[in-house]
Amino acid sequence: MIFIFALWCSIKSPDGVRAYDTPNDAGKSINIEWKLAADDSLLVGYEVFRATNNDTFQYVGNVVSGNRSFKDTKVEDGLAYRYKIRSKTTNEYSDFSLPSAQVVSAPQWYHKGKTITLIGLLLFSSLILGAIVYARKGKHLFIRRIAGLDELDEAVGRATEMGKPLLYVPGLSGMTDIATIASVNILSQVARKTAEYSTPIIVPNRDPIVMTVTQEVVKEAYLEKGRPEGYNADNVFFLTDSQFAYAAGVCGIMMRDKPATNLFIGMFYAESLLLAETGNMTGAIQIAGTDAVTQLPFFITACDYTIMGEELYAASAYISKEPLLLGSIKGQDYSKLIVLFFILVGSIFGLMGNRVIISLFNI
Repeated sequence: MIFIFALWCSIKSPDGVRAYDTPNDAGKSINIEWKLAADDSLLVGYEVFRATNNDTFQYVGNVVSGNRSFKDTKVEDGLAYRYKIRSKTTNEYSDFSLPSAQVVSAPQWYHKGKTITLIGLLLFSSLILGAIVYARKGKHLFIRRIAGLDELDEAVGRATEMGKPLLYVPGLSGMTDIATIASVNILSQVARKTAEYSTPIIVPNRDPIVMTVTQEVVKEAYLEKGRPEGYNADNVFFLTDSQFAYAAGVCGIMMRDKPATNLFIGMFYAESLLLAETGNMTGAIQIAGTDAVTQLPFFITACDYTIMGEELYAASAYISKEPLLLGSIKGQDYSKLIVLFFILVGSIFGLMGNRVIISLFNI
């Protein structure tokens, strides 16, 4: 009996127990740290006990040997807690350590580890706002030439001269797709030009919600140009929600009505080549725009001009020259330059063994 008691007492307990509120969190969490017991290599692990005020200590968790910390996530903000730790082997336990000082958990309103993100956000916002202010003062903001958009006037003019309609296909996706939103913005500018030239515009839709939006966009464009009587609601219609039935319907429109200009702007799938090739056979001027990388080769092959990737997103600013849109585009461009600069400098420093730049973004 004496031998067993001596053996139990020989297991060393950890000391230096420290508890503190978890930093940069939303509260309800306390970190506990301690120094490893002298015989840590002989232990199975450590058990953590917790008490509030003068209550008895209750078991809250354990860690395996070699670990010197524990995170208690089952606490309430505003309550004071104390912690004790004890070592254990397979079936034996050490004495409890001295209790930690009282600690209270609380949420922090600012995550200090996200400082670089905050700086980046402020810089990004400042660049965009500054560019918008600059544009509103009438200053010129350079945007790289986009050939497909430069030809819109000629495309609408050709349809007007030939007395034929213009076909605008806003893609096959819904309004939740960014490509569809960009397409609707471009449609607004195109509809203004067709209203100005009194050119019929045909807009077949696959999605009922997109149809409602395109109807309002075209109608508003004709109102802004002072020609509400030129708007024909029957020309902006719902065709079908079936992918290839929609493609067949649009191809039928191209073969029957022979539009002088076809615009395919938005999200497209496997039907893209069918549409573009049919339009090419009719001899129409064709301008396509999409961010679907897999469909770009077909449009490039069968269309006169192709608007690719980010050009699609910048199109409404490019056409309208609206200061708010132009400023936003330029602010984003400046931000990209800054990001590319840090990538380049960080890569060079990293190759030289200096991780100063890289450590700034370890968040």
